[in-house]
Amino acid sequence: MAERRALVTGATGYIGSRLVPALLAQGWTVRVLTRTAEKVESRPWHDEVEISEGNADDEEDLRSAMSGVEVAYYLIHSMDGSGDFVERDRNLAKSFAQCAETQGVRRIVYLSGLYPPGEKLSTHLGSRKEVEDVFLDSAVPTAVLRAAVILGAGSASFEMLRHLTDRLPIMIAPKWLSTRIQPIAIQDVLRYLVKAAELPSEVNRGFDIGANEVLTYKDMIDRYAAVSRLAKRRVRTLPVMTPGLASHWIGLVTPVPSGIAKPLVGSLVHEVICKEHDIATYIPDPEGGFVSFDEAIRRALDGPQPIALRPDVDAENPGRISAADPQWAGMTVFIDEHRSTVDASPEQVWSQIEQLGGEHGWHVPDFLWRVRGLMDRAAGGQGHVARREPGPLHEGMKVDSWVVELVRPGESVWLRSRMKAPGVARMILSVESGSRPQQSVLTQQAEFTPAGLPGLTYWGGLWAGHKPTFAAMHRGLVRAAEDAAAGSLARPASH
Repeated sequence: MAERRALVTGATGYIGSRLVPALLAQGWTVRVLTRTAEKVESRPWHDEVEISEGNADDEEDLRSAMSGVEVAYYLIHSMDGSGDFVERDRNLAKSFAQCAETQGVRRIVYLSGLYPPGEKLSTHLGSRKEVEDVFLDSAVPTAVLRAAVILGAGSASFEMLRHLTDRLPIMIAPKWLSTRIQPIAIQDVLRYLVKAAELPSEVNRGFDIGANEVLTYKDMIDRYAAVSRLAKRRVRTLPVMTPGLASHWIGLVTPVPSGIAKPLVGSLVHEVICKEHDIATYIPDPEGGFVSFDEAIRRALDGPQPIALRPDVDAENPGRISAADPQWAGMTVFIDEHRSTVDASPEQVWSQIEQLGGEHGWHVPDFLWRVRGLMDRAAGGQGHVARREPGPLHEGMKVDSWVVELVRPGESVWLRSRMKAPGVARMILSVESGSRPQQSVLTQQAEFTPAGLPGLTYWGGLWAGHKPTFAAMHRGLVRAAEDAAAGSLARPASH
C-alpha cells in the first residue's frame, strides 16, 4: 500500500492534538507544522510524526511542510481578535492555498463554523466564511466541514457551557440562550475529518455537520445539569446584552478568557443548525448513530481533572480532558501550595511522608481534625478516622480519612479525601533532589474541585481554617525530616 502523508497545522490546538493520533491510527504518515519542535515534544506521538518547523505565514516554510503531502488540514484560527485578524486570516488562507497548489497537494480539509446563509454574520464567523471561500475558489479541491458547538472537554464551547452551569444555579443571561443550536461530539467531528481526506477529487464544497439533536443553549444548560447531577438551573434572559458585554460577563464568571468567549458568543447570536446533510452521500452516518448530547457530556466528565493527573489524548475517548488542553479547561481546581527546600535527603523526606496518619498524625493539632470530623459526621459521613493500614504506601490504601489515589514510591503520593464535601479534595505530596547533596525540595498541594455553587461556597467558607492548617502541616513535615537527618548524622557509624 502506498504511503499516505497528511499535513496537520494547529497540531497543538484542541482539534489538532486529537486529530493527529486519529490519523496515525488509520495508517496515515503525519507531518505537523509547528513554530518550534519543543511545542510537540510533550505529546506521546511526537516520535511518530514528521516535524516541520516554521510559520504558516512564511511561504518557504509552507512549501517545505507541504512537500510530498497528499492532504493538508487547515486548523488555524485567530480567536483572540488581536489586531486585524480578518486580514491576517485571509492572507494566511491565500498563502496556504497557493502553496498547496504549487506543491501538488490533492486536497485541503478545513474545519469552519456553522452559520446561517444570507444573514449578516459576526466578525469572527464572517472571517471563517471568508477563509472557506478562499479555499473553495482555489485550484485545490477542498472539503469544508462546518460545525457549531463541539462537545468535549477542552473545547472552548464546552468549557463555557460547563463553567456557566457549574457555577450559576441562577443566572440572568443574554437572549441568545434561546437560540437553536445543533451540537456535535468531538468523536464525530474527528471521524468526519479523517474520512474527508478520502473524498473523491471532484468534491469541492462545504458540508454542515451536526448530530441529531437541535437544542437551545438553555436546553444544553438543563441537560448538562441533569447529567452532572446538579440542581435544576434557573435562567432568565435579558432582551439587551451585546456580544462584547456578554463575553466580559463570561470572562468574569468562568475561566474562559474573554478574548476567546467573544467569538463564541458572536456565533451563538445566530441560529446554527444544519441546513443540509449531504455529507452522508460520501461519509455514511456512524453505524451506532451519532454520540448523543448526554453521552458526550458523560464522556467529557470522565477522568481526572487536576492538571498534573491529566492523561494524554485518549484514542478511545477523545472527549475527556487531556494534557494537551489549556490550563483553564476542565473542572475548576482550587490549589493551596507550599514548597520548601529541606536539609534532608529525598529518601529521608519520603520516609516522613510514609509515616503520615495513624499514631504519627499530620503535624497539626489533633483537635483540628476532630472538628473537621464532627462536620463530616453532621453531613452524614464517617468523620475523622485516625487509623491507617500498615506497610508502605500503595494505591487504594486507607490513611485515616484519606485514600491513596496514586503513588510513585520515593517521589510523590496523591491522597483523596473520604470525607463528605460538595466536591473532591486531594492532598499531593512530592519530593525531589535539591541543588546540593543531602538536600531536597518538598512540595505540598491541597486541591479542591468544587461541585457547583455549594462547592465554591464550601471552599470559601473553610479557607480561613484550611490555610493555616496546611501551612502547619508543611512546616511539621519539613521539621520532622530535618530532625531525622540531623539524628542520622549524630549517630556514630557502626564498625
